[in-house]
Order: sequence, then structure tokens, then C-alpha cells
Amino acid sequence: MSDGGFRRNDSFGPKPVETGKEYDVQITEISRKGEGIARIQGFVIFVKDGKVGQNAKIRITQVGNRFATAEIIDGQPKESITGEASDQSS
Repeated sequence: MSDGGFRRNDSFGPKPVETGKEYDVQITEISRKGEGIARIQGFVIFVKDGKVGQNAKIRITQVGNRFATAEIIDGQPKESITGEASDQSS
């Protein structure tokens, strides 16, 4: 039984995120399970270990009909990134 390569649960239309892709988001809420919640074009993304107010680069791990799940790959504050430039070993 071939359905043209489309899964039935794709009837909600195209999603603004894709599994495996990376996005810069801001965590705006915390879910009942304690995960961070971010949104891309209104699409809800549950971010493992996300904190409210955090700006993070995330990688999508799974995309469902109504929401996606993701993990943080870089959630460092911008200021702390410059720490690697100082290599003064005497």
C-alpha cells in the first residue's frame, strides 16, 4: 500500500522546524514536566533543560503534529564565549 511517501499525520501542514536542524530561540515558559518552551512561528518546541529567559541554540530531536522536542547545543550567555581567546601560558 503506497501513499506517495506522505504520512497521514502530516495533515496539519508544513512545520516551521525540521528534525536535526538547529535554531536560535528564546525559552519563554516552563512546561508542567519542567522542560523549557520556545516557539518558532507559533509552533511549540519543548526544550530539554531550558530555563525561562534563556537564549539558546537548539537542535530539533523530534517533530510531531502539534509540537517538537529539542535539546540545547549552545545555551551559554554571549559574554562567556570570549574566554577561549586568552591563552597566556608563560
